[in-house]
Amino acid sequence: MSPSPIPRPPSPLAIFFDLDGTLVDTAPDLGGAANYIRGTQGLGPLPLSDYRPVASAGARGLLGKALGITPDHADFPRHRDAFLAHYAEHLADSSGLFDGFTETLAGFAQSGVQWGVMTNKPKQYTNPLMAALKLDKDACAIVSADEVPKAKPAPDGLLLACERAGVAPEHCWYVGDDKRDIDAGRAAGMKTVAAAWGYEGEHPLVTWGADFICAHPTDLLKLIA
Repeated sequence: MSPSPIPRPPSPLAIFFDLDGTLVDTAPDLGGAANYIRGTQGLGPLPLSDYRPVASAGARGLLGKALGITPDHADFPRHRDAFLAHYAEHLADSSGLFDGFTETLAGFAQSGVQWGVMTNKPKQYTNPLMAALKLDKDACAIVSADEVPKAKPAPDGLLLACERAGVAPEHCWYVGDDKRDIDAGRAAGMKTVAAAWGYEGEHPLVTWGADFICAHPTDLLKLIA
Protein backbone atom coordinates (compact mmCIF):
# COMPACT_ATOMS: atom_id res chain seq x y z
CA MET A 1 0.00 0.00 0.00
CA SER A 2 1.37 3.38 -0.95
CA PRO A 3 1.73 5.92 1.87
CA SER A 4 -1.10 8.37 2.37
CA PRO A 5 -0.39 11.85 1.05
CA ILE A 6 0.42 14.55 3.59
CA PRO A 7 -2.78 16.55 4.06
CA ARG A 8 -2.60 20.16 2.95
CA PRO A 9 -3.51 22.85 5.44
CA PRO A 10 -6.70 24.77 4.74
CA SER A 11 -5.89 27.71 2.48
CA PRO A 12 -5.82 31.01 4.38
CA LEU A 13 -8.05 33.94 3.56
CA ALA A 14 -5.15 36.32 4.21
CA ILE A 15 -1.40 36.05 4.65
CA PHE A 16 0.40 38.77 6.58
CA PHE A 17 4.11 39.44 6.31
CA ASP A 18 6.74 40.97 8.48
CA LEU A 19 8.37 43.75 6.42
CA ASP A 20 12.14 43.96 7.00
CA GLY A 21 13.83 40.71 6.04
CA THR A 22 10.63 38.93 5.04
CA LEU A 23 8.75 40.81 2.34
CA VAL A 24 11.36 43.45 1.53
CA ASP A 25 15.15 43.26 1.61
CA THR A 26 15.77 46.52 3.45
CA ALA A 27 19.28 45.65 4.63
CA PRO A 28 21.02 47.64 1.85
CA ASP A 29 19.47 50.94 2.94
CA LEU A 30 19.59 50.17 6.67
CA GLY A 31 23.23 49.18 6.29
CA GLY A 32 23.83 52.31 4.26
CA ALA A 33 22.50 54.46 7.09
CA ALA A 34 24.69 52.61 9.58
CA ASN A 35 27.73 53.13 7.37
CA TYR A 36 26.84 56.81 7.12
CA ILE A 37 27.12 57.01 10.91
CA ARG A 38 30.45 55.19 10.77
CA GLY A 39 31.61 57.79 8.28
CA THR A 40 30.74 60.62 10.65
CA GLN A 41 33.09 58.98 13.14
CA GLY A 42 35.93 58.63 10.67
CA LEU A 43 35.35 54.91 10.19
CA GLY A 44 35.20 53.02 6.92
CA PRO A 45 32.07 51.13 5.76
CA LEU A 46 31.30 47.59 6.84
CA PRO A 47 30.14 45.04 4.24
CA LEU A 48 26.41 44.44 3.88
CA SER A 49 26.88 40.87 5.07
CA ASP A 50 27.76 42.25 8.51
CA TYR A 51 24.45 44.08 8.75
CA ARG A 52 22.03 41.45 7.45
CA PRO A 53 21.84 39.39 10.68
CA VAL A 54 20.91 42.51 12.69
CA ALA A 55 18.82 44.36 10.11
CA SER A 56 15.54 43.36 11.77
CA ALA A 57 16.70 44.73 15.14
CA GLY A 58 16.37 48.39 14.15
CA ALA A 59 18.74 51.13 15.26
CA ARG A 60 19.74 49.10 18.30
CA GLY A 61 21.07 46.22 16.23
CA LEU A 62 22.53 48.27 13.39
CA LEU A 63 24.35 50.77 15.59
CA GLY A 64 25.51 47.92 17.77
CA LYS A 65 27.16 46.40 14.72
CA ALA A 66 28.35 49.71 13.26
CA LEU A 67 29.78 51.31 16.40
CA GLY A 68 29.81 48.56 19.01
CA ILE A 69 27.49 50.52 21.33
CA THR A 70 24.28 49.62 23.16
CA PRO A 71 21.25 51.80 23.95
CA ASP A 72 22.63 52.61 27.41
CA HIS A 73 25.71 54.27 25.89
CA ALA A 74 25.75 58.04 26.40
CA ASP A 75 26.16 58.69 22.66
CA PHE A 76 23.49 56.26 21.51
CA PRO A 77 20.57 58.75 21.32
CA ARG A 78 22.61 61.16 19.19
CA HIS A 79 23.74 58.45 16.78
CA ARG A 80 20.25 56.91 16.69
CA ASP A 81 18.66 60.20 15.70
CA ALA A 82 21.23 60.78 12.96
CA PHE A 83 20.83 57.20 11.75
CA LEU A 84 17.04 57.50 11.53
CA ALA A 85 17.18 60.88 9.81
CA HIS A 86 19.52 59.54 7.14
CA TYR A 87 17.48 56.37 6.72
CA ALA A 88 14.25 58.34 6.28
CA GLU A 89 15.77 60.10 3.28
CA HIS A 90 17.16 56.92 1.70
CA LEU A 91 14.77 54.13 2.73
CA ALA A 92 13.96 53.05 -0.82
CA ASP A 93 17.26 53.71 -2.60
CA SER A 94 18.24 50.06 -2.82
CA SER A 95 15.51 48.15 -0.97
CA GLY A 96 13.18 45.86 -2.89
CA LEU A 97 11.05 42.74 -2.76
CA PHE A 98 12.91 39.53 -2.16
CA ASP A 99 13.34 37.45 -5.29
CA GLY A 100 10.19 35.47 -6.07
CA PHE A 101 7.68 37.79 -4.43
CA THR A 102 6.38 39.32 -7.65
CA GLU A 103 5.31 35.84 -8.75
CA THR A 104 4.08 34.95 -5.27
CA LEU A 105 1.85 37.98 -4.82
CA ALA A 106 0.44 37.49 -8.32
CA GLY A 107 -0.34 33.90 -7.35
CA PHE A 108 -2.16 35.10 -4.25
CA ALA A 109 -4.33 37.34 -6.40
CA GLN A 110 -5.22 34.42 -8.68
CA SER A 111 -6.07 32.24 -5.67
CA GLY A 112 -8.15 34.91 -3.95
CA VAL A 113 -5.79 35.15 -0.98
CA GLN A 114 -5.37 38.64 0.46
CA TRP A 115 -2.00 39.78 1.78
CA GLY A 116 -0.83 42.51 4.11
CA VAL A 117 1.99 43.70 6.33
CA MET A 118 2.45 43.87 10.09
CA THR A 119 5.82 45.22 11.16
CA ASN A 120 7.65 46.52 14.20
CA LYS A 121 8.89 49.34 11.97
CA PRO A 122 7.40 52.74 12.89
CA LYS A 123 4.65 54.05 10.62
CA GLN A 124 6.73 57.03 9.47
CA TYR A 125 9.08 54.60 7.68
CA THR A 126 6.66 51.79 6.84
CA ASN A 127 4.17 53.78 4.81
CA PRO A 128 6.69 55.70 2.66
CA LEU A 129 8.58 52.49 1.93
CA MET A 130 5.42 50.61 0.94
CA ALA A 131 4.39 53.51 -1.28
CA ALA A 132 7.81 53.84 -2.88
CA LEU A 133 7.76 50.14 -3.80
CA LYS A 134 4.14 50.44 -5.03
CA LEU A 135 2.96 47.82 -2.55
CA ASP A 136 0.51 49.97 -0.61
CA LYS A 137 -2.39 49.74 -3.07
CA ASP A 138 -2.60 45.93 -3.12
CA ALA A 139 -2.10 45.26 0.58
CA CYS A 140 -5.31 44.49 2.48
CA ALA A 141 -3.79 45.98 5.64
CA ILE A 142 -0.58 47.73 6.68
CA VAL A 143 0.08 47.94 10.41
CA SER A 144 3.12 49.37 12.17
CA ALA A 145 4.17 48.79 15.76
CA ASP A 146 3.46 52.35 16.87
CA GLU A 147 -0.22 51.94 15.95
CA VAL A 148 -0.84 49.42 18.73
CA PRO A 149 -0.22 49.24 22.50
CA LYS A 150 2.40 46.47 22.29
CA ALA A 151 4.83 45.54 19.51
CA LYS A 152 5.72 41.99 18.52
CA PRO A 153 5.97 39.42 20.00
CA ALA A 154 2.61 40.61 21.34
CA PRO A 155 -0.27 39.86 18.94
CA ASP A 156 -1.74 43.38 18.99
CA GLY A 157 -0.55 44.41 15.54
CA LEU A 158 -1.72 41.21 13.88
CA LEU A 159 -5.14 41.49 15.47
CA LEU A 160 -5.44 45.04 14.15
CA ALA A 161 -4.35 43.84 10.71
CA CYS A 162 -7.13 41.24 10.77
CA GLU A 163 -9.63 43.89 11.80
CA ARG A 164 -8.60 46.16 8.95
CA ALA A 165 -8.69 43.30 6.45
CA GLY A 166 -12.02 42.00 7.70
CA VAL A 167 -10.79 38.46 8.37
CA ALA A 168 -10.64 36.35 11.51
CA PRO A 169 -7.15 35.46 12.84
CA GLU A 170 -7.83 31.74 12.62
CA HIS A 171 -8.15 32.11 8.84
CA CYS A 172 -4.82 33.92 8.51
CA TRP A 173 -1.13 33.06 8.34
CA TYR A 174 1.81 35.16 9.45
CA VAL A 175 5.20 34.93 7.73
CA GLY A 176 8.35 36.23 9.41
CA ASP A 177 12.12 35.92 9.61
CA ASP A 178 12.50 36.21 13.39
CA LYS A 179 11.34 34.19 16.38
CA ARG A 180 9.25 37.12 17.63
CA ASP A 181 7.23 36.93 14.41
CA ILE A 182 6.33 33.31 15.04
CA ASP A 183 5.56 34.06 18.70
CA ALA A 184 3.25 36.91 17.63
CA GLY A 185 1.48 34.81 15.03
CA ARG A 186 0.86 31.98 17.44
CA ALA A 187 -0.38 34.40 20.11
CA ALA A 188 -2.84 35.82 17.57
CA GLY A 189 -4.15 32.33 16.75
CA MET A 190 -2.68 32.18 13.26
CA LYS A 191 -0.73 29.56 11.38
CA THR A 192 2.90 30.66 11.16
CA VAL A 193 5.57 30.42 8.47
CA ALA A 194 9.29 30.87 9.08
CA ALA A 195 10.96 32.69 6.17
CA ALA A 196 14.28 30.92 5.66
CA TRP A 197 15.22 33.46 2.98
CA GLY A 198 15.23 36.29 5.54
CA TYR A 199 17.62 37.67 8.14
CA GLU A 200 16.79 35.01 10.78
CA GLY A 201 17.91 36.97 13.86
CA GLU A 202 19.67 35.62 16.92
CA HIS A 203 17.63 32.43 17.43
CA PRO A 204 18.10 29.47 15.03
CA LEU A 205 15.11 29.17 12.73
CA VAL A 206 14.44 25.53 13.55
CA THR A 207 13.82 26.43 17.21
CA TRP A 208 10.99 28.91 16.53
CA GLY A 209 8.13 26.40 16.50
CA ALA A 210 6.66 27.62 13.20
CA ASP A 211 3.95 25.54 11.53
CA PHE A 212 5.84 25.69 8.23
CA ILE A 213 9.32 26.62 7.04
CA CYS A 214 9.70 27.99 3.51
CA ALA A 215 13.06 28.27 1.79
CA HIS A 216 11.77 30.64 -0.91
CA PRO A 217 8.76 32.95 -1.21
CA THR A 218 7.28 30.89 -4.05
CA ASP A 219 7.04 27.92 -1.66
CA LEU A 220 4.03 29.70 -0.18
CA LEU A 221 2.17 29.08 -3.43
CA LYS A 222 2.69 25.34 -2.98
CA LEU A 223 1.16 25.49 0.48
CA ILE A 224 -2.02 27.24 -0.69
CA ALA A 225 -2.38 25.33 -3.97
